[in-house]
Amino acid sequence: MQALKFGARVTVPRRAMALVPEDGAYLVRLDDGGARRGRSVIIATGARYRRLGLANEAAYEGLGIYYAATDLEARACRDGEVVVVGAGNSAGQAAMFLARSARRVHLFVRGADVARTMSRYLVARLEYAPTVRIWTETQVREVRGNGRLSSLVCSHPGGEEEIPCRAIFVMIGADPCTDWLREVVALDDRGFVVTGQTGINQQGVVSPYQTNLPGVFAVGDVRSGSVKRVASAVGEGSVVVQAVHGYLADLPPHREAAPAVVSAAGTSPPPTS
Repeated sequence: MQALKFGARVTVPRRAMALVPEDGAYLVRLDDGGARRGRSVIIATGARYRRLGLANEAAYEGLGIYYAATDLEARACRDGEVVVVGAGNSAGQAAMFLARSARRVHLFVRGADVARTMSRYLVARLEYAPTVRIWTETQVREVRGNGRLSSLVCSHPGGEEEIPCRAIFVMIGADPCTDWLREVVALDDRGFVVTGQTGINQQGVVSPYQTNLPGVFAVGDVRSGSVKRVASAVGEGSVVVQAVHGYLADLPPHREAAPAVVSAAGTSPPPTS
């Protein structure tokens, strides 16, 4: 509503399909065949949380399957059994947080050794926690329940086993919404937008949010190395506007001004920052 009040044009629903450098500006091609042209582009397309790939997984999202472990979920799981799926630090931190209120926390790790992917100090804390059990070489095969999640079936070296649980916290990473940027904007090996490598303006200032293309910036979860939190994404989005103004101010004054294009493509539930 605030963006509309200040005159921003919002097109819904539209998906950005390609970014094309064109005569000192940029063309964002849309899925309806149209396009928007601007001298500067802010990429804020976020990332999609990876899912378990189960047949009935979507039916339990928000009803036992979660992608973040906050105090709200922790209260709902009090004195119950929960499962955390993942081998990174985010999974380990979630397990430790949930161990404060849950009766038992099961940490499912697909590999044979969690120490290869998680910080050593965090592994030590998990192994010491009396209510945390680490399962290696373990994967979720099926989720069960009647309206809400009540149990899951997992596979491990000993076979298959059904475990009662109130919640599954899926912490297996996210895929950035950058398919429309490939071969145009520099991406890291996971597909996130690389920023801060270029962008020196006339004052010699390098914007940490500028991509390899002058005037093209990335903020939030889509940016490589960003902190994947809502507060961080909102902060980056507000700060980058100053960099856009600085970039536009450095352009030759005789060039015709065009409105900046802010992409809003690629978002999908569950919501991300």
